[in-house]
Amino acid sequence: MTGKPIPPRPGRGAGAARLAEILRVDHAGELAAVQIYRGQRAVMGAAPGKGALAGHFAEMESQEAEHLARFDRLLTERRVRPTLFTPVWRLAGFALGAGTALMGEKAAHACTEAVETVIEGHYAEQIAELADGDPDLAAELSKFRDEELAHRDSAVDQGAREAPGYGLLSAVIGAGCRAAIRLSEKI
Repeated sequence: MTGKPIPPRPGRGAGAARLAEILRVDHAGELAAVQIYRGQRAVMGAAPGKGALAGHFAEMESQEAEHLARFDRLLTERRVRPTLFTPVWRLAGFALGAGTALMGEKAAHACTEAVETVIEGHYAEQIAELADGDPDLAAELSKFRDEELAHRDSAVDQGAREAPGYGLLSAVIGAGCRAAIRLSEKI
C-alpha cells in the first residue's frame, strides 16, 4: 500500500459506485469485528478468572456495535446493499474470535492487533480518498479509525506480541482480512 489516495474512477456513476463499495466493506468489517469480540468474550467469559478480560472484550464489542449501527443507517440512507458475504463474515468472525481465545489470552490479543492494524490502514486510505468529496464521512471514518487504533494499542499493551506463533498468526489473520476487504467491496 503506497499511502496515496486512490484516484477517482472515470465514467458516469463512478463516484456513487465507489462510495457503495466503501460503505459495503466498512459495514462488513464492523459486523465481523462485533463477532470477533463476541467470540472472544464467549470463551473468556466461561473461563475461570477471565471475567475482567471478558469485560474488556465486551467494551470493545460495544464500540464496534456503535460503528456497525452507523453503517447500517448509512447503507439504508444511501441505498447500498450489504455484501452477500454477510452470513459468512458473521460466522467467520465469531469463529476467529473464539478460536484465538481458545488458544489463550495473548493469541486473542494478537488477533485484535492483526485485525485492527489492517482496518486502520484501510480506513486511512478511505479517509484520504473521501477528504474532498465527502468530508463529513471522512471525519466519521477518522473517529472510527482512532477507536480502532486504541483497540490495537490496548492489544499490544496486553501482550499480543507474546502470543505463541505470533508472526504466523498475525500474518494469516492480516491476509484473511485483506481478502475479505477485496471480496466485500465487490460482492
